[in-house]
Amino acid sequence: MDKEPMTRVGYEKITSELEFLKNTERPETVIALDEARQLGDLKENAEYHAAKDKLALIDAQIAELGSIISKAVIIDPESLPHDRVSFGSTVELLDVDTEEEFIYAIVGGVESNADNGLISFNSPLAKQLLGKEEGDEVEATLPGGKKTFEILNVTYKELDL
Repeated sequence: MDKEPMTRVGYEKITSELEFLKNTERPETVIALDEARQLGDLKENAEYHAAKDKLALIDAQIAELGSIISKAVIIDPESLPHDRVSFGSTVELLDVDTEEEFIYAIVGGVESNADNGLISFNSPLAKQLLGKEEGDEVEATLPGGKKTFEILNVTYKELDL
């Protein structure tokens, strides 16, 4: 079984999503399905089919989140040194060519969301940043081509997922 590193914040977010689905969303959908079933002919009962489809989707989400949780290895980035880029580090980068600045936090694959500045430790950029320190230049081979970044700052910041 593959293990999936993640932060405590990411783990808590996923477990709370799972609890919400199990304890709120699924029971409400089962009730809606029951009520729709009592409306009569199931072949032409749109409410019944919608509730049945929603229940199937919820069950799939519950299974997926359960699988993610079973593979989770919680890493506390606060306990890691952040003088160099490591799991959980927040990295400020400068694109040397465009002078554009970026801020990314290195997180687990499940938690990643590049639009929110969270990149997976397995992403091409993160792999090339790991182990580097403030002041280093990194020539990163990315899907859009090669870019050169200067690392402006490496810190640890509590994530807000």
